[in-house]
Amino acid sequence: MNYPVIVINYKTYLETAGKRGLELAKNAEKVHADTGVDIIICPQMPDVSMIASEVDIPVFAQHADAFPPGGHTGAVTLEVLKEAGCVGTLINHSERRMNFADTEHIVSLARSMNMETIICTNNTAVSAAAAALSPDAVAVEPPELIGGDISVTTADPEIVKESVEIVKKINPNVEVLCGAGVKNGNDVLKSIELGSRGVLLASGVAKAKEPAKVLNELVEGIIKKI
Repeated sequence: MNYPVIVINYKTYLETAGKRGLELAKNAEKVHADTGVDIIICPQMPDVSMIASEVDIPVFAQHADAFPPGGHTGAVTLEVLKEAGCVGTLINHSERRMNFADTEHIVSLARSMNMETIICTNNTAVSAAAAALSPDAVAVEPPELIGGDISVTTADPEIVKESVEIVKKINPNVEVLCGAGVKNGNDVLKSIELGSRGVLLASGVAKAKEPAKVLNELVEGIIKKI
């Protein structure tokens, strides 16, 4: 990852499925080409391979299971995700929690495969534990604000500042992103002013009527700080 960065989680919204997901990916690719700001996309699982083959921006998985390839029906392994074109994965999103041992396994395995990892956390204590595992980044997202209209940078700026402080104290090589309620360039600007190196968001882009316009507005918040 290059920082500052915008990470877009497609979740399982109908607005990001199939061809619509590819269109969003191409919009993100164009914004990156026009501005130089890095944008990572996390498509829906069935569309990962198709989208990764069509765009040059980084594609992350939304989740990976802590299983080796083999007899694990319905599981999604890191090995298969890499074959599909993913260069990294989200881990422990609030909508897909993982236990600590499985989180550590995925981070370690991803590192051995030259894949990047973003561990999602919900408070400073979990951010501290995540930093000790040495992922590439920790994304702090209070779950009560996810999908809402109020950004974490407005509702709970201290959690961002405290997470940055504790993560850097434990492992200076781990970057901090913030998410939950992020909707516009001002939210992105505030997040960077609080010490984060980017944002993780979903509905603000995925469900927008004009995703390209929203992407450009988000990027403006970064451009103001670089």
